[in-house]
Amino acid sequence: MANITFPDGNKKDFDKNSTGLDIARSISDGFARNCIAMELNSEMVDLNTKITEDANIRFITTKEPEAIEILRHSASHVMAQAILRLYPDARLTIEPAVEDGFYYDIDMQPVSEDNFPKIEAEMKKIIKEKLPITRKEVPKKEALKFYKDEPYKLEMISELDDHTISFYEQGEFTDLCRGPHLPNTGFVKAIKLMKVSGAYWRADQTKAQLQRIYGTAFFNKKDLKKYIHFLKEAKRRNHRKIGEAMELFSFHEEAPGMPFIHPKGMVIWNILIDYWRKEHLAAGYTETKTPIMLKRNLWEQSGHWDNYRENMYTSVVDDYDYAIKPMNCPGGMLIYGNRSHSYRELPLRAGEIGLVHRHELSGVLSGLFRVRAFHQDDAHLFMTPGQIQDEIIGALTLSERIYGTFGLGFHIELSTRPEKSIGNDKQWDVATEGLRSALDVYGKEYIVNEGDGAFYGPKIDLHIKDALGRTWQCGTIQLDMSLPERFDLSYIDRDNEKHRPIMIHRTIFGSLERFFGILIEHFAGKFPLWLSPVQAILLPINDELVSYADEIRILLEKENLRIDVDSRTESLNKKIRDAQLDNIPLILTIGKKEKESKTLSVRTLDGSVKYGIAHNDFIEKTLEHINRRKLTFDIF
Repeated sequence: MANITFPDGNKKDFDKNSTGLDIARSISDGFARNCIAMELNSEMVDLNTKITEDANIRFITTKEPEAIEILRHSASHVMAQAILRLYPDARLTIEPAVEDGFYYDIDMQPVSEDNFPKIEAEMKKIIKEKLPITRKEVPKKEALKFYKDEPYKLEMISELDDHTISFYEQGEFTDLCRGPHLPNTGFVKAIKLMKVSGAYWRADQTKAQLQRIYGTAFFNKKDLKKYIHFLKEAKRRNHRKIGEAMELFSFHEEAPGMPFIHPKGMVIWNILIDYWRKEHLAAGYTETKTPIMLKRNLWEQSGHWDNYRENMYTSVVDDYDYAIKPMNCPGGMLIYGNRSHSYRELPLRAGEIGLVHRHELSGVLSGLFRVRAFHQDDAHLFMTPGQIQDEIIGALTLSERIYGTFGLGFHIELSTRPEKSIGNDKQWDVATEGLRSALDVYGKEYIVNEGDGAFYGPKIDLHIKDALGRTWQCGTIQLDMSLPERFDLSYIDRDNEKHRPIMIHRTIFGSLERFFGILIEHFAGKFPLWLSPVQAILLPINDELVSYADEIRILLEKENLRIDVDSRTESLNKKIRDAQLDNIPLILTIGKKEKESKTLSVRTLDGSVKYGIAHNDFIEKTLEHINRRKLTFDIF
């Protein structure tokens, strides 16, 4: 008998060589039907794996977070099987499951999305056949013989150190794979092929070009439909499209990966920076500015020259090597080290919105989300060990307040000491416990990523959540035990002796350009009134009222409102429609009646219309709405 321990601590004996499916059925047939795999002694395995000794078991049902990756891995095999049925000369390579689906790199004739319906139809046939998916292990020599006519699989097997190679079979289809997989193809309830692109074997341009076919899969059609809707909504919110339509920014071949911010974009940009400055001033921060280009010896001292050189832009000036800064930190260390400090001055909080440059490969550049030149809202906090908790709570509170202003939620992840790190055990224990205790006092749930910290210290990452539920890692709070040591920073403590300060790196926006892009997609271009580059547009209903509309524009601009006048000879309906397409929050109609009564007819971007609003009333309520940085359009 094999004694099986379940996650709740219960134990039960089963016949040796019972499979996971047998044990699941002993619980109930309904439960077994929802199981797709199992965790056997902390290893993920197929449900039909035989259990030959005492073991701990956790079943993976279709509801478990691990299930979707297993599903998509099996779906990639279904796709490969369908392609081989339709294109027998195709040669398979690799098929990973990725975040939102899967892909398979295949050496075959070029295909396009026009071929997808035919491939999907064949995939659905395979799914309907409910072919059992079974694992087979063979000696490496036998595996090489089996794949003697498959050059890519042959190459992969040859490189493996394993003496035993695992295959997975479903019907006539066999593939090299570690698994685990679904019990049968019928579990793939909903599939869709997404796109096709070119890829080189082993990412080597000298080798064969392959067809990379992407797909996705879900356990039910409802989830697939929801995902397709999400993709359409994400496409509608694409910040590059909206940025171009609203004339916020652009990119040019003369500076790849370096955005050009247009006048309307600069309105939003400056509002973000002004707000950042106001909040930081209120939180006890000072602001600094460091040079964009510094000598090589500084980057050697900071460690960047040895560890980050390939991402830095360099130059030679007067026979000296210089580098354009990829981050603001070393300059901040020079400012702190410029004079001596007393413990009475600590904590010191210094922020900088500095322009940094990092060389990114052209293939990974992506609008404002991945650029080569960006502004980082760094802050460096210097403190004594006893101040760590309060400073971290302060940074978290400030981050929450700023994110909340934009309607962004966030979750927290704590990353601890990695295998390769500097500092001793005591330093790491003090630093990590400082972060952990601060998070406990802060009271918000957090995830611990063991061993995922920076080499110079543990860190807290803040992942914001946008209107579509996507998460973006923007903020970070990092304890650094390296730079204070490298720059010999110190303060005089109560004992009149020099001590090394604790230093925290902290960002909230992260890359300001990236945060700008996130906001564009978060609001879908429909910025709240306080952020909108044009807050209101005046629409005179005929040419005779254009001069009066200009008078109202001047009146409103004196109150620092951002106003346009649409003086085109177009119908009122067209002007309203164009203003809505331009995402202007307030559309003010000026007719004869409004002129005589000195009122405004106001249409807000959410579709509500109010008539007969007096000028003073409009100004008072609009300014109150702006000053409160409200996100809705409930102004009147």
